[in-house]
Amino acid sequence: MMIDFALAAERQEHKTAFDAIHQACLLRFRPILMTTMAAMLGAVPLALGQGIGSELRRPLGITIVGGLIFSQLLTLYTTPVIYLFFDELAAKMSSARKPADLPAPVRAHPAPEAQP
Repeated sequence: MMIDFALAAERQEHKTAFDAIHQACLLRFRPILMTTMAAMLGAVPLALGQGIGSELRRPLGITIVGGLIFSQLLTLYTTPVIYLFFDELAAKMSSARKPADLPAPVRAHPAPEAQP
């Protein structure tokens, strides 16, 4: 969702890639955090549960909570970095390939000469 918001800001508001991803991070931080917290808090009873069969469910709960924390950190920190990296890579690729560098089109048949 951050990428979608950043691309929309770049295209519609004509922002730089850095400004667009910064705005997207600010707008999407709360919804991303709320979604992750809801899923994580739903898995807390599995991780802390007691009783019959809890030894089978506890590893699943711990894995869910740990995975959500790890993915939250990856989402919030690496997504903007990767977005900026690909934007810079696209800029370098487009500047490296200029229309003057392209070969002229080859005609299959010579142009007909004008009739007097």
